[in-house]
Amino acid sequence: MAQQISDRRDIDFVLHEQLNVDSFSKHDTYTEFNKKTVDLIVNEARSLAVKEMLPTRKEGDEVGVTFENGQVKAPECFRRPFELLKEGEWTAMNEDPEYGGQGMPFTVSMAASEYFNGANYPLMMYPGLTHGAGQLVETWGTDAQKKKYLKNLYTCKWGGTMLLTEPEAGSDVGALTSKAVPNGDGTYTITGQKIFISSGDHDLCENIIHPVLARIEGAPAGTKGISLFLVPKYRVNDDGSLGEFNDVTTVGIEEKMGIHGNATCTLSLGEKGQCVGELLGEENKGMKAMFLMMNGARLLVGHQAFGCATSSYINSVNYAKERVQGRHLLKMFEKDAPGVPIIQHPDVRRMLLTMKAYVEGMRSLLYYVAWCEDMTKLSDDDKDKEKFQNLVELLIPIAKGYVTDRAYDVCNLGMQIYGGYGYIKEYPQEQLVRDCRITMIYEGTNGIQSMDLLGRKLGMKKGQLVMDLMGEITAAINEGKQTEECKEYAETLEKQLNKLGEVAMHLGKTAMSEKVLTAFSFSYPFMDVCGDVVTAWMLLWRANIAQKAKEKAKKKDIPFYDGLIRSCQFFCNVVLPTTEGKMNAILASDSSIVDIDEASFIG
Repeated sequence: MAQQISDRRDIDFVLHEQLNVDSFSKHDTYTEFNKKTVDLIVNEARSLAVKEMLPTRKEGDEVGVTFENGQVKAPECFRRPFELLKEGEWTAMNEDPEYGGQGMPFTVSMAASEYFNGANYPLMMYPGLTHGAGQLVETWGTDAQKKKYLKNLYTCKWGGTMLLTEPEAGSDVGALTSKAVPNGDGTYTITGQKIFISSGDHDLCENIIHPVLARIEGAPAGTKGISLFLVPKYRVNDDGSLGEFNDVTTVGIEEKMGIHGNATCTLSLGEKGQCVGELLGEENKGMKAMFLMMNGARLLVGHQAFGCATSSYINSVNYAKERVQGRHLLKMFEKDAPGVPIIQHPDVRRMLLTMKAYVEGMRSLLYYVAWCEDMTKLSDDDKDKEKFQNLVELLIPIAKGYVTDRAYDVCNLGMQIYGGYGYIKEYPQEQLVRDCRITMIYEGTNGIQSMDLLGRKLGMKKGQLVMDLMGEITAAINEGKQTEECKEYAETLEKQLNKLGEVAMHLGKTAMSEKVLTAFSFSYPFMDVCGDVVTAWMLLWRANIAQKAKEKAKKKDIPFYDGLIRSCQFFCNVVLPTTEGKMNAILASDSSIVDIDEASFIG
């Protein structure tokens, strides 16, 4: 059975029926991106992903990255698709063409990225981190730095990374010990060690540019004293040519559970005292600069996990339609009854519908965040721009934390549907589970995402972010109430949205009291219920569109639209009742997590 990646019909639905991206072409910024162009972009991305990238996923996993004589080599099978990504200018789709981008809307690039990440996201990590490094240079770099680095990063002639984590400074970035000593000529000598560096060293590019967090001598302790530097693997001359090796040494690579095709490196900076870096942005403002990249990186991680989930779901549907096993439940006692495809068994259908609902909800959520990013640029109204930016800020921890949690659940269900075959390497499901698992950890663990949601986003701008989100959800609820088919689901979501508002108020007050630790012991469940309500909103929004579209739809499209309404029905009637139970537990605010003595954890 041929492997699949994504559901093109649903991608088209989100782009053209839910978000109406062809309307972007009315703006001067995106005049060329009409529906015909958008569809052509998605077609070309799908072709590249299916024909060139997907065949390398299994081989890249089996061969993995090698480290010999201090040299890191990516899987050889990655080289051709990586070059095709560069030739097709897919490595900076929504960036300025002046710097090697295609200048397309972020929302459209999400559709292309869905195919790429679904096909082989360990490969896509190489251009993904490079793109993030380029964004740092574009935003904070001097004109000279942009001229020297930017186009080579966006076109992936050079690679890029993100050097934050150290052996004693993981999630607590402020504890880092990497140092920067001024050289008197505007450059700095950098020393330190960085670990868990994705794409930290490889042979797919001739040079690698490392944005590095370090502390200038005499700077304040903690995050307030951290600066950001550009540290190339090979020094770059003023004319853009490569100079001498810059004393950035790869100490080793990690043997990981998944993403074997991507190089996760330990890097030593300045072992010989000859590592030179340039300040990027202002002194002691490195964390502010890096957070720009972190928001994009966290959305990317959600998209990586989603790529695994949508592949797992498509595989599972096709397998369940073909795999014959057992009699139909209504004919269990008929000895001569034939076996049926497992998709006819209720429990398999339960798993498939669970996967379907989450995949559809996640796709709409991720594309919606990208759409909001586009609207911050296209809207002529300052209040609307602020609202769209508020929505992005609030939804990022959900798009990373909640989405990666649910994507992993979807991948697990995909393995379960295959039964024993799902657990063996001959079939794709087990690799998808392994590759997906890291997304819950890197770029800020999901626990940190939940703390960000509760501790920063909930009270930001005196609660305006939350009010903006609730306003958008309420609009979908009011629309759903106008139709007989969606009225019940709209009323169910309204009830849970109101309860979520109560929960948010309760946690916000608790976090400002002497019970702050109890409040944060429920930050993760809070992120979970927020994600459930947001997913229900996305599914209701889709159902509202579907029930209207059915009236004029062609016969072949009726099952698709019916399926969207069933996803909403399932989520509102089966999932949201458990969400309400979780919200009741948060409101009860049991203190056992805080009260238990540390010694009680010893067996």
